[in-house]
Amino acid sequence: MQMGKMKPPNMEDIVSMFQTSGLKTKLIFTFAMIAIFRFCAQIPLFGINNEVFANIASGNNIIGFLDLFSGGALGNVSIIALGIGPFITASIIMQLLAVIIPSLEQLQKEEGEAGRRKISQYTRVFTVVIAAFQSFVFLAFLTSQASAAILPGVNKGMFFVGSMLILTAGAVFVMWLAELITEKGIGNGGSLLIFCGILAGIPVYASRTSQLVAYDPKMQLGLVVLLGIFFATMVLIVIMQEAIRKVIIVNPKRQVGNKVYGGISTFIPFKLNPGGVMPIIFAVAILLFPSTVLSIANSIHVQSQILKTIVTKMTLFFSPQGISYYIIYFVLIVALTFFYASIMPNMQPKEIATNLKKYGSSIPGIKPGRPTAEALDKILSRTTFIGAMGLGIIALIPSVASYITNITTLQGIGATSLIIMVGVALDFINQIKTHLLARNYDSFLKD
Repeated sequence: MQMGKMKPPNMEDIVSMFQTSGLKTKLIFTFAMIAIFRFCAQIPLFGINNEVFANIASGNNIIGFLDLFSGGALGNVSIIALGIGPFITASIIMQLLAVIIPSLEQLQKEEGEAGRRKISQYTRVFTVVIAAFQSFVFLAFLTSQASAAILPGVNKGMFFVGSMLILTAGAVFVMWLAELITEKGIGNGGSLLIFCGILAGIPVYASRTSQLVAYDPKMQLGLVVLLGIFFATMVLIVIMQEAIRKVIIVNPKRQVGNKVYGGISTFIPFKLNPGGVMPIIFAVAILLFPSTVLSIANSIHVQSQILKTIVTKMTLFFSPQGISYYIIYFVLIVALTFFYASIMPNMQPKEIATNLKKYGSSIPGIKPGRPTAEALDKILSRTTFIGAMGLGIIALIPSVASYITNITTLQGIGATSLIIMVGVALDFINQIKTHLLARNYDSFLKD
């Protein structure tokens, strides 16, 4: 295993970056879209008392967790309160369906750009459906358990229908912003919006933590230890994101006239963590689904005591305060890392082996064709297993540390948020480097 070396850009690199044709425009466009997203997160729905809702939401773990990823939009009950969540969930559904349904798999793999456009269109339709469902759940919670947050004199029926339309439209608008960033900006739009949402919540968590430890020396020491663990976790995340497994490839020699070409050994780099931050984001989105359904069940007045008991136990089972939540979270991360690796075009052993045989290249000591595919499959399985287990363990470290130090105010920016922030930041930097490399800015990329 080797980790790709990274060098922080100096001032000359930054100047050259902004002088690069096209890159400056992409960066400005990306930051403009993020600014619009942050502005919309401050526009509240009509008829909501934000102070009352903030007090109600402060004791609700699910709302607090969702609010972190919406950058405070949910806590403000803004017009984009649902954030990028519906789009992420729709993307998960489409990727899963593409594995199960042959026609969708054909669209994704064989029909090129036209097929990908159709998949994107299906994802948008699913986004609208999921956004409508999530807005219904959220408004059902508002009108039943948090009815005090609705201003007096507001017609609840009109408020429900109008707000449901606005929240759904807001989710579609955020999806549009994310797609624009991906297409015309730098980085993955959805991941960047989540990154900005997490970043926006840090001052709030820092303020709560400072109030908690202000007059307790033991808690202050615990905070130092916790921050040290957070820093160590960030280092491990960088290692996980940048580590690669090199598979040596020998290229054939060919003679043209009196000159001999080829015969040089190269390598295929397989990332230790091929999915990046996506397994984490997908795991969170999947875990939030049962929590959402249970929120609906809790808001309905059920007469049966047996059903009430089942709903209560299930709520505790999927609560972030219980150990069962983290066990499921770990298993999902491992499973989704393997799933994501299996659908990536550059991690298909059979296709790689076929291409190597086509061009006469081979792995030293292994015959071309099927033996090469089997060898690559073993390498990829072991590499992905190490990456999946490492990612799952890293995801649990800050949560365990928060429990041991008894400083729970920073759980919102725990492992999930750290992995997403570091992963998105690395991806953003790497895309800038790739853009500069295409324009021969070698000085920026020297080790």
